[in-house]
Amino acid sequence: MRGDGLFRSGTVVLAGRPNVGKSTLVNRIVEFKASIVSDKPQTTRNAIRCVYNGEGLQIVFIDTPGIHLPRLALGKALVDAATGALEEGDLVCYVAEAGDRTISPEDGEIISFLEKTPLPILLVLNKCDRAKTPETAASLYKNRLPLAGTAFVSAKTGEGVPGLISLVAGFLPEGPPLYDEDIIVDRPEKFIAAEIIREKILRLTHEEVPHSAAVEIEEYKSPDEYPERDVLFIRAVIYVEREGQRRIIIGDKGARIREAGRLSRIEIEALTGHKVYLDLWIKVRPDWRRSEGDLRMLGIKEKRP
Repeated sequence: MRGDGLFRSGTVVLAGRPNVGKSTLVNRIVEFKASIVSDKPQTTRNAIRCVYNGEGLQIVFIDTPGIHLPRLALGKALVDAATGALEEGDLVCYVAEAGDRTISPEDGEIISFLEKTPLPILLVLNKCDRAKTPETAASLYKNRLPLAGTAFVSAKTGEGVPGLISLVAGFLPEGPPLYDEDIIVDRPEKFIAAEIIREKILRLTHEEVPHSAAVEIEEYKSPDEYPERDVLFIRAVIYVEREGQRRIIIGDKGARIREAGRLSRIEIEALTGHKVYLDLWIKVRPDWRRSEGDLRMLGIKEKRP
C-alpha cells in the first residue's frame, strides 16, 4: 500500500540473458500465465506487456526475449525486440541469477546496451532460493553498472516479489493507469493460444526440435464473436524446417502431436472459458528462421513505426 496518496503508473522493461527466468517472474507478478515458460533459452519471441494492478499503482512489465549473440535472422529479430523495448520504459529491471559468479558473454552484451540507457536500472537477482551467497552476484554486477537498487527474488517460490514491487513503485511517475484494470496482457487470445501450442511442442520434443518450430493460427472462431457456435474452433499450423522434425513432432503413430493437442486444449479452455476444437497441422518451411519475410509472416519480426 502506498502512503503518499498519489496514483503512480509506468512501464518497466525486464531485460536479461536467455533462460534467466524473466517469463516465470512476470507470470508470478501478474498471477497469470502471460508468457510461456520452458527450460530452453530464447523461449519468448515477442515483447509482451503484462499489467500489474496494486493499490494506487499500475505497473506495465515488458517481458522481452533474452538478449544474446544472434546467428540467424530469428536471433536478430529477438534481440531487436528486446533492445527496442528499452525505448518505452520508465525503469529497467536487469534480471540475472543469484548464483552467478562470472559475467557471461550474453551479460556482457546486455551491459553494453544498458550502459547507454538513461533509465534507472534495478538489478533483480532471481533464483535466490538456490543461491548460498547472492551478495557475490550483486557485487559482480554492481561493479559494471550504475545500479539504482537491488532485489533478491525467487520467481519459482514468490520470495522477495512483494519487496520488488515496492522498490519498483518508488521509481514510477505520478499519473493515471495506462490500461484498464481488467487487462492483464496486451496480446489477444489468438496470440496466447499460439504460444500455448508452441510451449507444448517445446516440452514434448525436448532437444530434438529446439527452436525450429513456429505456430501460426490460421483460423480462430470463438463463441464470443460467433454466438451461434458453442465451441471455440482453432486451426493452427506448426512450421518446422526439415521433414525429420515434422516426423518427430508427429511421434509414433501420431502420439506426440495428439498429446500436444490434448495439453493445449486443456490450457486454452482454462484461458478462454470455452470448449475447444483444435485442428493441428504440421508443415515444412525450410530455413524459415533465416527468412525476414517468414519472420514477419509468423509475427516474430514485428513492424516498427
